[in-house]
Amino acid sequence: MTSTVEDIGYGAQFAKWYDRIFPRGTDAQVIADALARLHPDPDAGTIEFGVGTGRIAVPLSQKTGQVTGVDSSPEMLAQLADAPGSENVVSVHADIRTYTDTRTYGLVYVVCGTLSMVLSPEDQQETVRRAAELLAPGGRLVVETGNRPAVEALHDGQPRTTLFTPYPEPGTGLQTHSTLTPEIWQCSHIWYESDGSTRVGSELARLTTPDEVDGYATAAGLTPEGRYADWHLSPYTEQYPMFLTTYTKSA
Repeated sequence: MTSTVEDIGYGAQFAKWYDRIFPRGTDAQVIADALARLHPDPDAGTIEFGVGTGRIAVPLSQKTGQVTGVDSSPEMLAQLADAPGSENVVSVHADIRTYTDTRTYGLVYVVCGTLSMVLSPEDQQETVRRAAELLAPGGRLVVETGNRPAVEALHDGQPRTTLFTPYPEPGTGLQTHSTLTPEIWQCSHIWYESDGSTRVGSELARLTTPDEVDGYATAAGLTPEGRYADWHLSPYTEQYPMFLTTYTKSA
């Protein structure tokens, strides 16, 4: 089965140090808490597109019960299998653009920029359509992804820029070499450990706006509901690097 799933290779590069860039703990718990509040009916089931190492699915499963997690990366799913608390997350090796199921769910969520890793508008539309098909009547879709206006502002009209993000642990940080074109955002990352060692990885994204994702959802038969800047559900702003949108399926 694993050989038939198309995969972009993100997990092959990042799986072993993904949790260093996006740590488990407080930030992941904030997201899980917000998703639990947004869940219309935990008994109706929960599914994540792009489950990765389970940093969100694991704490969410402790609040809402079993979570089904879909990911195209066997490397990321291997990290999930070894994660403490993962026994309540059912991992599925599949492509979120084509995934189908024998059941529906009360909550489908696609977070941490997973939608932006789908690199064409047609495939992004198909991903949202698949999510909509998996929703039970009255269910909710939650999308968190990269905010194109904020990244454009970061570049200040230049095609390339370099950023450095220090982390709380002394001697650690992430250096990002960012290239922005009209269609694709490429980020090459260098992760610095406190012992002087480094890790290197590169990723591609197709950034969107909330209006574009609303269009995908409307075409898939969903109703746009909320538009936010963060997981505290602050009002949306073009200045924030990510945005969060929610959609409902008619009951």
